[in-house]
Amino acid sequence: MKYLLDTANLEDIRRYYEIFPIAGVTSNPSIVKKEGKIDFFAHMNEIRSIIGTDKSLHIQVTALDTAGMLKDADRILTKVDKDVYIKIPVNMEGIKAIKELKSQGVNVTATAIYSKMQGLLAMEAGADYIAPYYNRMENMGLDPEDIIASFAEMIALYDYKTTILAASFKNAGQVNKAHLAGAQTATLDPSILVAALKQPYIEKAVADFDADWKSIYGDCTIAEL
Repeated sequence: MKYLLDTANLEDIRRYYEIFPIAGVTSNPSIVKKEGKIDFFAHMNEIRSIIGTDKSLHIQVTALDTAGMLKDADRILTKVDKDVYIKIPVNMEGIKAIKELKSQGVNVTATAIYSKMQGLLAMEAGADYIAPYYNRMENMGLDPEDIIASFAEMIALYDYKTTILAASFKNAGQVNKAHLAGAQTATLDPSILVAALKQPYIEKAVADFDADWKSIYGDCTIAEL
């Protein structure tokens, strides 16, 4: 199970990259909007400098047609680096772009996936990652666990090289369910990771351990014994 940060906020990336076992960073136009009118490529290059070349960086195209998507992809690969995963929405124009990019050996993340057919088509087109939107599917009355499990089954059955990168989460419970359904990776807002480790019962357990130790040894830590 791998975790990616779904944010373009440099402060959050720096802070949480040091704390959590992060496998990479994802972004999209809605996430970029939260940062204001940034110097886009300088910003993305700064993210790369923070996470290093051994982690995956996923940047989404903004053009709506295949030709434009390919131009966006080329610009991203030129201005950032060739290892970036180009995020392409899985619609008519997008699936065509995915096929072309994979024929060129470009890393591709197929995104905005809500259905089994979208994911299966993206796999067949050669996408390296597929990003099913967990919470959004749930809000639509769909069963995200069933859809993710279907992807995992097809990957195992036909030996696709695609990785399931589950996205669109509101809480840690959804993330856990996505992993149990077969998603190998998940991208999420850092606040979900923080909330998972700052529950009152966790803090109480730590406080109890601290009190019990100090009742015997005072403020002396093990390192100071």
